[in-house]
Amino acid sequence: MSECLFCKIANLEIPVEAVLESDRGMVFPDISPQAPVHLLVIPKEHYADLDAATRDPELIGHLLALATEAARSQGLTANGYRVVANTGPDAGQSVPHLHFHILGGRMLGWPPG
Repeated sequence: MSECLFCKIANLEIPVEAVLESDRGMVFPDISPQAPVHLLVIPKEHYADLDAATRDPELIGHLLALATEAARSQGLTANGYRVVANTGPDAGQSVPHLHFHILGGRMLGWPPG
């Protein structure tokens, strides 16, 4: 999608400092961090949200594996981290491109919202 922010990032039209990258996804820091470590995991192919991506369960597994590898690379596995996918406006999804948030580096409260 030509106007999608995350598609532009995936296509390297907007530069980011990637923490990890694969042929199907990438991980980079959130521009508005909500925790000491706040990364985003996106697919390179456009899917509007998690519901749309369910037709490609292999991709979802791949993205979650990237999230785990990124969390490990940031030293989050010792004390824990959270992976979140907001789907739709009521859940707080602000960019209509599937993405997972990785949050960690401090005690995270519950419930989250």
